[in-house]
Amino acid sequence: MTAVAAPVNQSSTHLKGLTAAIFDVDGVLLASPHERAWREALRGFADPTRFTSEMYQAQVAGRPRMAGAVAALDYLGVTDAVGQAVAYAERKQRRLEDLINAGNVEGFPDALRFVQALADLEWPMAVASSSKNANSMMKTVHLASGQCLLEIFSVNVCGRDLPQGKPDPAIFLLAAAELKADPACIFVAEDATAGIEAARSGGMTALGVARVGDAAPLLAAGADLVVGSLDEIAIDQLARGYLFGG
Repeated sequence: MTAVAAPVNQSSTHLKGLTAAIFDVDGVLLASPHERAWREALRGFADPTRFTSEMYQAQVAGRPRMAGAVAALDYLGVTDAVGQAVAYAERKQRRLEDLINAGNVEGFPDALRFVQALADLEWPMAVASSSKNANSMMKTVHLASGQCLLEIFSVNVCGRDLPQGKPDPAIFLLAAAELKADPACIFVAEDATAGIEAARSGGMTALGVARVGDAAPLLAAGADLVVGSLDEIAIDQLARGYLFGG
């Protein structure tokens, strides 16, 4: 897809002067089995076929496990969603661990190329996911250089226990603090609307990655720029602090 910028009535001032980056994991860096695990764990609670990719992106992606479980069950009209969320979340976690151990994790090639390009520019980079499984998944993925994906980030705040999950900006503000970078000079790569909202709330540039054709909701959530692939980002412009899509 062609890169899509935010409408002109939205602020674009943060699209320049950028010096650091924060990355979400699932859906941005990795094609992980999170969505599959949530769907397959739903048996006995609701019809798994009703758990669509669109619903996952809108209701579950980017949120902490328990918040995602409650949101999914509530959206599907399950009686006592809050009361059943613990069992659902635990079942999902067991299924996810089985899928990870079976090798069902892959890095998106465009994302691996992009983070390597930023590393070559010596950009400070953080990885920030609500998932407590993010680190174990990144350890299974390697860049073309042979370096483990997890090791390329100078800051890692994945799975930290925080009072609020996305769309609250706490995880991104924590990453910014550990990067020692001004939030206004950071762009956040996210594939979920909750993550886009968190980035904007934290005063950061929000780069939406629409891997499932969901550019419209990412823009509606406040993304400054939406791309279908990180290969669309102009690295030569980013070296000067400008975020442009090709």
